[in-house]
Amino acid sequence: MVFDHEKAIKNTARILYIGKGGSFGGKKTGKSRLHPIFMFLDDKNNYICEVRYGGASANALQRGLWTNTKNAIFYFDSITNGWINYSHNHTLVKLFSLALNSTEKSHEEANVILQKDINRLKKI
Repeated sequence: MVFDHEKAIKNTARILYIGKGGSFGGKKTGKSRLHPIFMFLDDKNNYICEVRYGGASANALQRGLWTNTKNAIFYFDSITNGWINYSHNHTLVKLFSLALNSTEKSHEEANVILQKDINRLKKI
């Protein structure tokens, strides 16, 4: 998935400041935040992305440009033109999470299995 930043820039109609503690406009959002964010919305109040700020103690998700793919799907393009759909393929997500936590030996074994399946698909 590739974030279409040009579309996001063009469609940004409103930037909402959400302060520490999760409040904006004097109203609580229900989320406890240590650091403020700026949420970017289109003219229909659809979520595009956000910029998060944080100090030295903030982790990577607490600072910088951030987006929730599921909530901003209109601003993403698939590099496979939809051939692979990550949004509902829980098996593929699990495969990636297992691969990230396994050894290179396991990766080699999985590659053999996957290549056999690709070769089978080529024959169909």
